[in-house]
Amino acid sequence: MEVPEESAVIATITLNPCLDRIITVHGLMLDEVNRWTKLSVSAGGKGIDVSRAIYEMGGKSTAYGFIGGAAGRTLEILLDEQGVPYNFTPIEQETRTNFIITDTKANRQTRIDSPGPRISKREFERFHLKIERISPKPELIIAGGSVPPGLPTNIYYDIIMEARELGLKAVLDSDGHWLAEGIKAKPYLIKPNVREAQGLLNTVLATEKDIIEAAHGLVDLGIGIVVISRGADGLIAATRQETIIAIPPKVRVKSAVGAGDCTIAGLALSLRRGKPLPEACRMAVAMGTAAVLTPGSELCNRQDVESLMPQIEVYPLKAKPRV
Repeated sequence: MEVPEESAVIATITLNPCLDRIITVHGLMLDEVNRWTKLSVSAGGKGIDVSRAIYEMGGKSTAYGFIGGAAGRTLEILLDEQGVPYNFTPIEQETRTNFIITDTKANRQTRIDSPGPRISKREFERFHLKIERISPKPELIIAGGSVPPGLPTNIYYDIIMEARELGLKAVLDSDGHWLAEGIKAKPYLIKPNVREAQGLLNTVLATEKDIIEAAHGLVDLGIGIVVISRGADGLIAATRQETIIAIPPKVRVKSAVGAGDCTIAGLALSLRRGKPLPEACRMAVAMGTAAVLTPGSELCNRQDVESLMPQIEVYPLKAKPRV
């Protein structure tokens, strides 16, 4: 349902929303005719997934971004059906469609992602004005994902700097040059996975010690909270005051789609509620783990999260000495 800005407590920004079409096959054969056993469609994009996960856990979030064409209208209908609030900026070109092929025989997933529609200068100006006029201001702005054609590579830097000028805390979840440019604005929180952190720092993070040192190195750049997610091994979080390791129980993975977005949602929702970092990490890992228990592009469900919470092992470490 489209809503006015007044309802936003956590605002999410998805510059490149998508429709995810999930095709399920049993034994994918190359150069052969394959018949799908199931086809489903869901609203996608990092910020949108974060809003969906926050809504599932009883939080308040409004999704912002660009939307266009029949695919965009379908995305809005899907969010309406789930009860997730949004306030999109319409564009002339069509929202992108991604394809996710799930092979239940090999237990593997293959993604085929679209670059997305081109955003015109006038469309971006309308979006920018909408973000600038959010009132009352949300407590957090979460921006992430890929950037569509037509927008500058340093767009996340600009969004974070503007959020700071508005007195807002900004969370960034992207990768590659978008992440590299964005962290120059010193966001409140970032959450790269190990692969993304390796690309950002141009180094190999082979051990737990490497990851901890990398997280502290990013904190030294002025980022408030650095969280590096490690898949089945959980996450490592660092600030200037503390270092946290959170580890989930072993579970059978049905789909990894959206697990990182649920992790971000858990961090944001807990921190906004005033929870200390160890408890925020517990919620984040529980939500990320719950996401892999669901098929296709389904995200975490609340019952699984609540069941997993007591099973998450959280280890506070001594913070790196500061001089």
